[in-house]
Amino acid sequence: MNPSAHTPIPFPGRLTIVGWGAIAQGVLPLLFGHFALRPEQVTIVTADADGIGEAQAYGVSHMILPLDRDNFRHVLAPLVGAGDFLLNLAVNVASVALIEFCRERGALYLDACIEPWAGGYTDPLLSPSQRSNYALREQAKALHRPGGPTAVLTHGANPGWVSHFVKQALLDIARDCGFAAMPPADRAGWARLAQTLGVRVIHIAERDWQVAEPRKRPGEFVNTWSVDGFVGEGCQPAELGWGSHEKALPPDGHRHGFGCEAAIWLERPGAATRVRTWTPLAGPLHGFLITHGEAISIADYLTIGAGTTPEYRPTVHYAYHPCDDAVLSLHELAGREWHLQENKRIVRDEIVSGVDELGVLLLGHPKGAYWLGSRLSHAEAKRLAPYNSATVLQVTAGVMSGMIWAIENPAMGVVDPDELPYDEMIALCRPYLGEVVGVYSDWTPLKDRAEFFPQDVDVDDPWQFKNFRVS
Repeated sequence: MNPSAHTPIPFPGRLTIVGWGAIAQGVLPLLFGHFALRPEQVTIVTADADGIGEAQAYGVSHMILPLDRDNFRHVLAPLVGAGDFLLNLAVNVASVALIEFCRERGALYLDACIEPWAGGYTDPLLSPSQRSNYALREQAKALHRPGGPTAVLTHGANPGWVSHFVKQALLDIARDCGFAAMPPADRAGWARLAQTLGVRVIHIAERDWQVAEPRKRPGEFVNTWSVDGFVGEGCQPAELGWGSHEKALPPDGHRHGFGCEAAIWLERPGAATRVRTWTPLAGPLHGFLITHGEAISIADYLTIGAGTTPEYRPTVHYAYHPCDDAVLSLHELAGREWHLQENKRIVRDEIVSGVDELGVLLLGHPKGAYWLGSRLSHAEAKRLAPYNSATVLQVTAGVMSGMIWAIENPAMGVVDPDELPYDEMIALCRPYLGEVVGVYSDWTPLKDRAEFFPQDVDVDDPWQFKNFRVS
């Protein structure tokens, strides 16, 4: 694995990886490729032994012990101290608790998504707002202390490097529209650039084309990354950043009533909420509006003003068409009243063809629609790094790059991906993302639909959320 020449980055501390699913397994070769690590510096803490042979092949020690709110301090205290790194890639292990633990001990931290403890997404004692990604982010951001040990929130692919691609896309559009735009120096500058360009909506638009053999069987959930992670977020209420141009909340939409107020939630799970979107290879498609951290952090970062009526904010959300077998798995899951199938399968070596097409789609500017992102094939991913599929490598590249930044900037407190330097992060991820393309389109959510318009469509403003949502 040598996608780009680089000098291994020294890291004398200990690295503890919590969780050993597809992302953790895929990131290990990248970490040994980019860091001057010895096997004895690394410890894996995992709930089960699946895939542990890879860790043993690298000479890395491990313990099989599920972490919970009662034991995590006792288990992690001997492994994590000042100058060490805790990489949280587990499901059902609370990010906020681990961030607070790392701050107390002077350790660095990174995760690829914000997680609660097991059962936190469905706790009947909490309202949907209280158990949302929005609320978890607010809790994590409340732990920020200037000069405190760096804790990078949600830095995989999405959330993760898509935040940096949004900034690059803004610069691309500005250049192609004749604006003399230098990269803004701060958050306010990026928000003002997005407003000046007229960006109304930002989709994280993904179409996973990968095919595995054997295909999905009845009673089986198949996915190209974590089944538990996908089902967990898919069963949460849909969440999206809520733009200042929107005329009215959806009938089932709710504000949170606390925090930055950059996002809303819907009274439907994301896996049952579909939206119209567009990618270059697929053209128009229906995706699932799965709750994701980037929908909140990008909307918040690009806000001018504050509260529920800012001067400017784009509507931001994930629009995800997973691989075809995962779509079938979701349909079966919904038919089972959201009770997970008996069998779960994460495909990697079984993949026989396809690419993962993941990018950001910026809408409403003078050129209409612009998609910037990665087309990574499974074959290319296997060539670049062992134990990775296309979907996994897109995430592990973000994890690796975020860890590099944290180690080189160890006293930045709690930070969103949007606060990291976009150009440095893209440069680190780029060798692992396959073909990176930017494509313009005249697509809107109303295009070619005139005879099928429902009564509540807004023909005067194509960028209203009601036009994207599939009835």
